[in-house]
Amino acid sequence: MSSNIMVIGLNIHTAPVELREKVSIPESEWPQAIRELCSLNHIEEAAVLSTCNRIEIYVVALSKNRGIKEVTEWMCKYSGVSVTELREHRFLLYNKDATQHLFEVAAGLDSLVLGEGQILAQVKQVVKNGQGERVPGFGRKISELFKHAITAGKRVRTDTNISSGSVSVSSAAVELALLKHIPDSSSTSPRVLIVGAGKMGKLVIGHLIAKGCKEMVVVNRTADRVAAIREELNTDNAGVIIEYKPFSEMLSCAAQADVIFTCTASKDPLFVKESVQAALRCVNSSRSRLFIDISVPRNVESSVSELEGACIYNVDNLNEVVEANKEDRLRKKKEAEVIIAEEVKKFEALKDSLETVPTIKKLRACAERIRAAEVEKCLSKIGDDDLSENNKNAIYDLSLAIINKMLHGPMKHLKCDGTQNRNLSDILENMHALNRIFDLDTEMDDKLQAKLQENQKQSS
Repeated sequence: MSSNIMVIGLNIHTAPVELREKVSIPESEWPQAIRELCSLNHIEEAAVLSTCNRIEIYVVALSKNRGIKEVTEWMCKYSGVSVTELREHRFLLYNKDATQHLFEVAAGLDSLVLGEGQILAQVKQVVKNGQGERVPGFGRKISELFKHAITAGKRVRTDTNISSGSVSVSSAAVELALLKHIPDSSSTSPRVLIVGAGKMGKLVIGHLIAKGCKEMVVVNRTADRVAAIREELNTDNAGVIIEYKPFSEMLSCAAQADVIFTCTASKDPLFVKESVQAALRCVNSSRSRLFIDISVPRNVESSVSELEGACIYNVDNLNEVVEANKEDRLRKKKEAEVIIAEEVKKFEALKDSLETVPTIKKLRACAERIRAAEVEKCLSKIGDDDLSENNKNAIYDLSLAIINKMLHGPMKHLKCDGTQNRNLSDILENMHALNRIFDLDTEMDDKLQAKLQENQKQSS
């Protein structure tokens, strides 16, 4: 019996943003989430991929059904969402299907915007976070899975044109603003406010500049981040003015703006109906204001749309922009799917060949236990006083030579080094046969028992 790779998650295809934002896990909390997941009885390894479009938890589980139950209950406890609601909107994939899904995610095939490139960077961040934090639960199998997904995503982008001409969430947000905003008679161009100067905020600023926006206000917790964006985008030479404002002036800035982009990691809404209403009353303005909220959790409370002139769009409202050039991107998707299938096949072969490593170790350990016990029995019968040190060493060397010669054949048939005309199915068949013959396939039960005992000690 081997471990199962599984993914349990919610994404734009299965759940609305109202639910995704409740279950989303900030990047700063990924390491702790992995630790908590791996403390569950049937979970060996884990990884978290949480973006504005998805929250997906990948695990290596000792038991498929119990692993699903434990992760689902953990997600409900973390988010406060009921098991019934989570089950209604979650998706579950196992082993090869889970691998294929992650590869498609990394390649941008599962995004709202087909071929968008930001998701690959987010998959890379999962590996960087897990290795950088040295989280024990981000183990070998999960690490190899995500690294190979990055390879697949890069290859799709290199070998196809799927990302050329495609739009990202940030660029779609800017396109949507241009599509929906109608400047009033007193303004030739909209007054733009961006709340948040993180990764997404910087992308929005870049797309606005590319569309000809020359002036904008950026609200952020620190001025340094905004200054760094000015320098990186070379705004002075481009004749672009980016004005920094602290969060304390956010509402007054919003009251003066025509279009407000929100892209922060705040867990709570930044714009609520009462405070926005009060801010608008201060400027005595009834003109329209467009909120483009691309944060998950959302930064703009839905009730703000009840105010006169206020209109809100979130990440689930970008389809109108995404539909452009859809047919061309679908043709490119077929090319990408061929590459994904090849990369999945490579990873599955690697994963299956790694399955023999524990068997090799267990078989050698089993033989070593037998050898050591029989040598000890032999020496006790003869008596230590009747044997010289050289004779003892000769007996030891003889026992070791016999074991090595006996193991040579089985070991050779468990290795896939390309020197023998042996396919993977033959190797796996040999592995299962040796596990049965030598009763080696108890490792999973041993792991489970050890984990149960450890958890019992911690709870007592």
